[in-house]
Amino acid sequence: MNEYFAVILIVVIAIVFNNLNTKIRKLEKKISDLNSRENNASFSSEIPQEISPTEELTTPQTIQTVEARQENVKLHQHRDLPPIEQKDWLSPLFDFLKQNILTIIGIFTLVLGIGYFVKYAIDKNWIGETARAGIGLCTGAGIILIGHFLRKNYKTFASIITGGGIAILYFTATIAFREYHLFSQNTAFIITSLITAVSIILSYYYKSEVLIIISLIGGFTAPLMISTGQSNYPFLFIYLTLLNIGMLAVTFLQHWKSVGWTAYIFTSLYLFYWTQEKPELLSITFYLISYVIFYIFALLDYFRKKDLTIPDILMLVLINFSSIIGLYSIFDQLQYEPVIIFPVIFALLNAVLLFKEYGRKSTGTPFSVFAGITVSLITIAVALQFKTHLITSIWAIEATLLLFIWKKTGHKIFKTCFHLLFPMVICAQIVTWSEYFNTEDLSIIFNPVFLTSLVTIISSVINLYILRNAEKETEKSDFFEDLTAIISYGVIYTALLFEIIYHIHDMAWGPVSSVGILFSIYYIFVLLIFRKQLTISNDIQKGLIILFCFLMTINISVSTSEVVEDILSKELGSGFYLLHLFQWIPLIYVFLKIIPDTEFHKSKISYWIIAFTLITSVSCELHHSYVLAVSQDVMASYEAKEHFNILYLPILWTVLASIFIYIGLKKNIQEYSKVGFALMGIMVLKLYGHDVWQMDNISRISAFIVLGIILLLSSFTFQRLKNIIKNMVDKKDKNEENIDL
Repeated sequence: MNEYFAVILIVVIAIVFNNLNTKIRKLEKKISDLNSRENNASFSSEIPQEISPTEELTTPQTIQTVEARQENVKLHQHRDLPPIEQKDWLSPLFDFLKQNILTIIGIFTLVLGIGYFVKYAIDKNWIGETARAGIGLCTGAGIILIGHFLRKNYKTFASIITGGGIAILYFTATIAFREYHLFSQNTAFIITSLITAVSIILSYYYKSEVLIIISLIGGFTAPLMISTGQSNYPFLFIYLTLLNIGMLAVTFLQHWKSVGWTAYIFTSLYLFYWTQEKPELLSITFYLISYVIFYIFALLDYFRKKDLTIPDILMLVLINFSSIIGLYSIFDQLQYEPVIIFPVIFALLNAVLLFKEYGRKSTGTPFSVFAGITVSLITIAVALQFKTHLITSIWAIEATLLLFIWKKTGHKIFKTCFHLLFPMVICAQIVTWSEYFNTEDLSIIFNPVFLTSLVTIISSVINLYILRNAEKETEKSDFFEDLTAIISYGVIYTALLFEIIYHIHDMAWGPVSSVGILFSIYYIFVLLIFRKQLTISNDIQKGLIILFCFLMTINISVSTSEVVEDILSKELGSGFYLLHLFQWIPLIYVFLKIIPDTEFHKSKISYWIIAFTLITSVSCELHHSYVLAVSQDVMASYEAKEHFNILYLPILWTVLASIFIYIGLKKNIQEYSKVGFALMGIMVLKLYGHDVWQMDNISRISAFIVLGIILLLSSFTFQRLKNIIKNMVDKKDKNEENIDL
């Protein structure tokens, strides 16, 4: 029943197709007639009346008038034409897919249908194994023949049809060899090679780029189709080399860039698989041969036009870096030396082209590209010599190279590639940092992990420099550029912090955290000093200042407390306490020099943040110094802490509150005055609510007398300032009245 239904469905489809084909031909005829009429009408309106032979002989000036009028018509037509839209280099691919997606799906469906029909016939035992292969070959040849007859009027459609026929031939040969064992592997290879050769010849004859891509895909996948699991890599790569040479010849004759890219992708996959599966010295030869072939492919336009297109530049970058990755992996696994030989050789090759451009006094795109690649390869050679991690170093340098090429050429595709590669660099760097937790006895600075981080740091600094210059030229910032800058600063910070922490991780938690936070404080301090040179935005500056204050508070209140306990317990030398005093240098400089020059004080909360940081820092600093001065061990420190908190802390807070009130009145900053009064209120509540009941009589008397004197002096100072300000205001008003009189 299903067979009859399928036959009826095919007949219906054929009838519908015939009707649609008839209508399409009628529409094509009508369109052709309309175009003919329009051309005739435009021709008669644009060309003036014919000049008689007599007029031609007697009035030659008329001929000049006619030519002038025709020229004006042409100029007018050119003015009316819309400007040509500059498309991206990927636009032709998307246009091709949009216009031919139905054809591609159709030929794919047809191939599947034929395959299912053959399977159905096999299940019913209608045909034998030899007949099955014969049907497949005849079907493929028939489809190719149909494409041949359609090539004149439907070039693209015919190319896809022909490609489908070629695919059927490949699959038939593969099935005949692998499933039916109709012939040996050598015979199968000869058949697939002949199919590839015929398809390439047809592609060149039809001048069809689509068909040759399909042919190349078949040619590169043919070894997989007839593989028996026994790896014969030399024979495989001899075949691939011949295929790549054919690709290079076709590209030279027809200028089809997509052909070279297709060959590069498949060749790279084969080479990388060989490198991982069975590294051997012979594979280096094929790496170098492939490098030469694709390097020539990338420079074809350069030799013709002395210029490089976007695909050419991308190919130059990829072929250099991918070849280095593969060759270094072979040397590393086979333990050959020196590992820098290939980066140096490739750098010298690019340097020759660089000096050629320099000799021509050219500083255009080729000069910038060759210079960038040469410097990058030399940098990679140095990095590999110091045993840095391969992938992280190469990706970091490649990302910087792409950004440099974008800056020099202005092509956005390189910036897009940078944005795609940059997250991979960060991920690779994180994996590299993980070795700090798994490796012991790394030397200071000169260890593979930090040297790799150093490569990433240098590349990040260069990235920031390029992005900063680009932002100055365009006078606008981009979200991805700001995000890249923030991540780059984070990478630099993390790389240096991990190296420091690794070499002191055997110490107690207190000194380790103190050193880490102190480094963080100085890192933010340096960023704030060079904020203008680094073009750090105002919002990020505010965030850095808040983070700076937070780290200062945490370090002196928490980490330094741990350091004091370690010193009193004899686990740490007393000299280590002096290290944390270095945090006062950036604190004083930031509060006195940097913050007044920023927009941090635009919000009122900023004064409270600064006041809280100062109060906490001064209080904790004096607290720690007092405990170290009067305590001999940890047990004695508890009594010293309680004594300081009860007796000296209220006095200290009273002094600080008075200072804040004074500064608020003198500089007319109400927030500081509020801070002072708030601190005074907290001190009074603390004193009368808790401290008084913990003191002895002598301490209680001393505290009340000292605090009373301080409060009276503060009140007197406040009243004096109030009178001074009042007198100044009254004097100003009196002068204004005298001027009016």
